[in-house]
Amino acid sequence: MQLRYVAALSAALLALSSTKVLASDAGNPEIGRQVFQACAACHSLVPGRHMTGPSLSSIWGRKAGTVEGFTRYSDALKQADIKWDEPSLDAWLKNPKTFIPNNRMTIGGLQDKAQRRDLIAFLRSVSQEQSPASSQQAESMPEGMMSQGQMLNLKELEANNHITSISHCGDTYTVIAETGEVYELWEFNLRFKTDSSVNGPASGGPVIIPASMRGDRAFVIFASPVEISPFIQKGC
Repeated sequence: MQLRYVAALSAALLALSSTKVLASDAGNPEIGRQVFQACAACHSLVPGRHMTGPSLSSIWGRKAGTVEGFTRYSDALKQADIKWDEPSLDAWLKNPKTFIPNNRMTIGGLQDKAQRRDLIAFLRSVSQEQSPASSQQAESMPEGMMSQGQMLNLKELEANNHITSISHCGDTYTVIAETGEVYELWEFNLRFKTDSSVNGPASGGPVIIPASMRGDRAFVIFASPVEISPFIQKGC
């Protein structure tokens, strides 16, 4: 009787241990949300909002290289016959260059297996709408990206961000805002960008936003590249 009791108890403990292992293997999406901060500089979790890389809002179960609206896939990724699931994402996150050679992913890989597991759990939960994508994106996005216009609605900036004229003389750009404020910037410190998304500036209404804490660098953002050259006047 006692031997049967010990055997039953051992079996129960083994089953409990196996359950814990399986739960651990599934990953923790809440921890994965924190791991995702390293990805948020290049990837959005909002459907249709593409950055350096495609939105990852519905990555789970999708064939590689097929997110709608993203046009910068490498040929290697477009031609890869891979569907994103736990094994494929784990191999990709561990070493993208080895898993799919000649792709454009710039990171070297995530070597910590537990972090990969948690990140995969998080991405799966986002795809299955178990995590609110918009709030996750806002919480995960590095602060610097907010100031660089990735998450800003450029149509809603203050008047001192909206530009009425840009002139160039020597090595200096002089930018004048709607409020009359004048920004003089060394030409090397002023970057011209375009944003054709719904959050981009109005056509013909470029905006300026800071690009450094010291205030000596800035981005001027247009709705379209064809607007840039006609807008800049010779100022000497």
